[in-house]
Amino acid sequence: MTKFIDKDKVSKNMSSRLTKNSILKGIFFLATLFGLVVLVVLLGRIFTQGYSHLTWDFFNNFASRRPEQAGIKAALIGSIWLMISTIVISFALGVGTAIYLEEYAKKNKLTNLIQVNISNLAGVPSVVFGLLGLTVFVRLLGFGVSILAAAFTMSLLILPVIIVASQEAIRAVPKELREASYGMGATKWQTILRVVLPSAVPGILTGSILALSRAVGETAPLIVIGIPAFITSLPSSVLSNFTALPMQIYNWTGRPQEAFQEIAAAAILVMLVFLIVMNSVAVYIRNKYANRY
Repeated sequence: MTKFIDKDKVSKNMSSRLTKNSILKGIFFLATLFGLVVLVVLLGRIFTQGYSHLTWDFFNNFASRRPEQAGIKAALIGSIWLMISTIVISFALGVGTAIYLEEYAKKNKLTNLIQVNISNLAGVPSVVFGLLGLTVFVRLLGFGVSILAAAFTMSLLILPVIIVASQEAIRAVPKELREASYGMGATKWQTILRVVLPSAVPGILTGSILALSRAVGETAPLIVIGIPAFITSLPSSVLSNFTALPMQIYNWTGRPQEAFQEIAAAAILVMLVFLIVMNSVAVYIRNKYANRY
């Protein structure tokens, strides 16, 4: 093997290779540093603007045309309702679709066509899903401007990511585990429920976390289906009118008064905490299952 290697040529080129390596390392470091600096500046700006407004009244007051009396009570409760509904719908539909495509569907042209279309849907702009939600859920099915209509619209938005991530996680489960289950006399469904899904949970949750993180901050679909930004009541069911934090922030940032910009920053801080808590719970569940296998 060594006779095929020209040591003089390798030695001659080594210096330029090391130089290229150092240059690329520097470029990658600067790219990472740029992202971190922008993030720190953004968070610092939001924190300094909004921190002083995080009072009990801010959490307990409804929206108001006076910035000193405006709060996020309706938006925060509405966002919690929306996220819980979206999680239930998107998780059931996404994981169910992934199970069918990986465990039951025959591998033919139709399945491949469905698979390709699901992957392509992940790149469709969110406003298109908003138009679809307005047509199907708000008008055709008569859900109105409700939590249920918004949850189905958000679920459509994040379903492709959940389906693809779930398929990858199910596909990664070792074949030997399935065969051992069948060898013990288990049915296909018992094998999926007790062997495949527990092993695939870490991968499924990872994709779901990324998808739900997107849904928390999306505003365009909510605007298109007509979710109001000014509501002075709390939802009592999934068919109630509601507003959400992204809509409240969008409304405040569009107002000319500087005070509304500051309370919008405070609402962004709340939304970030909301996102971190939700992700932390999902990561805890993922790690708990990851340690079992």
